[in-house]
Amino acid sequence: MARTGKNYRNVRDKVEQREYALSEAIGFLKEASWAKFDETLEVAMRLGVDPKHADQMVRGTVVLPHGTGKKVRILVFASGEKIKEAEDAGADHVGGDELAKKIQDGWLDFDAVVSTPDMMRVVGRLGRLLGPRGLMPNPKSGTVTFEVEKAVQDIKAGKVEFRVDKAGVLHAPLGKLSFEADQLQENVESLLKAVLRAKPNASKGRFVQGISLSSTMGPGLKVDEAAVQALEL
Repeated sequence: MARTGKNYRNVRDKVEQREYALSEAIGFLKEASWAKFDETLEVAMRLGVDPKHADQMVRGTVVLPHGTGKKVRILVFASGEKIKEAEDAGADHVGGDELAKKIQDGWLDFDAVVSTPDMMRVVGRLGRLLGPRGLMPNPKSGTVTFEVEKAVQDIKAGKVEFRVDKAGVLHAPLGKLSFEADQLQENVESLLKAVLRAKPNASKGRFVQGISLSSTMGPGLKVDEAAVQALEL
């Protein structure tokens, strides 16, 4: 969503050219919100890695303690007894070849996809459609698994998948601005800890080289990296 217009400029002009303490940045964005909907708090982290090298890729998942505030529609590819397990766990759509055909025909009314390993023969045909949308199940993110119940429950609880992009920047949602400030801070800290744990051995020098927080419609605020240093202790 474009960040333009008079309201955006008014808020942007209040941003000081300095690093904000984590709690201060969250408070500013909550106070300055002018949108008519519940905005999402987002983080952007510039990392000291070169993602073109496989041994410097940073990716992982974290279940935010207070969730994302978003209702997630989950599709599960499963067969046999795993179908009922997925349904009982709260999956919105469960099936096999019939779901694959619907997707091939253009149906994409879901936000996350889980698959049991034996069903990846079906899901593999959908890579061209699911891959570009970040929906392709992957063992590393826990979405290719026989533990269907846990996978579905984690996603509904606020599981966030993060991955550094080609420019070495990682983006992730952290909850809604309507959350209490301390809830947002705990979500931010959980995400930061997960990223630090995912630091590749091949990364040399300073790993986290910059952090900024923003809301869906608001400007970005540089965050004092002391927040990260405290988590590393």
